[in-house]
Amino acid sequence: MNSYEKLLLENKAWASGKLAENPGYFDNLAHLQTPEFLWIGCSDSRVPANEITGTQPGEIFVHRNVANLVINTDVNVLSVLDFAVNHLKVKHVIVCGHYGCGGIKAAVTKTDFKPVLNMWLRNIKDVYRLHREELDGIKEEEKRTDLLTELNVKEQMLNLAKTSIIQRAWQKEQRPDLHGWVYGLHDGIIKPIVEMKAGTDIDPLYEFEHL
Repeated sequence: MNSYEKLLLENKAWASGKLAENPGYFDNLAHLQTPEFLWIGCSDSRVPANEITGTQPGEIFVHRNVANLVINTDVNVLSVLDFAVNHLKVKHVIVCGHYGCGGIKAAVTKTDFKPVLNMWLRNIKDVYRLHREELDGIKEEEKRTDLLTELNVKEQMLNLAKTSIIQRAWQKEQRPDLHGWVYGLHDGIIKPIVEMKAGTDIDPLYEFEHL
């Protein structure tokens, strides 16, 4: 049996189990998506949003990319943000990184990962540059990359707040709150790093008028 065929078999077993527990499970799910949360997380297969938060399908709207970045030219993440905020009316947006992130580790090397990954990881290198003095002062590599993971989450939170999508929702509906978390692979615990309540002041350079 091919590995992908096992996935299909596991899917059938999972679906049968759900129907055995609740015959209307899929009918209800097909007509309901009212998540309170948008989760922007890392693509790492070890950090599944639903499992680590104990939530069910329909409760979290999820976007994942390498190292949980919010880039102002990334139409993918911005379209997800727009849909979640303006159509699903989420109350919270969570950026969740994780310790031991391969993207973070790769960004602090001088390795050439070829054009596309180089371009993506450059955003993390920019975070390092902004906090170079603090990071360079840490000699132990693991502690340094752990701190960069946290600082990266904070920067992505700021990137969210800089968007007109978030600022418009803050101004008109006093939502969503923004949360920056980091997940620990070694213990399975999520560590809150930073929070921005709706309407939090940001650098005026990034504020929009007449939204």
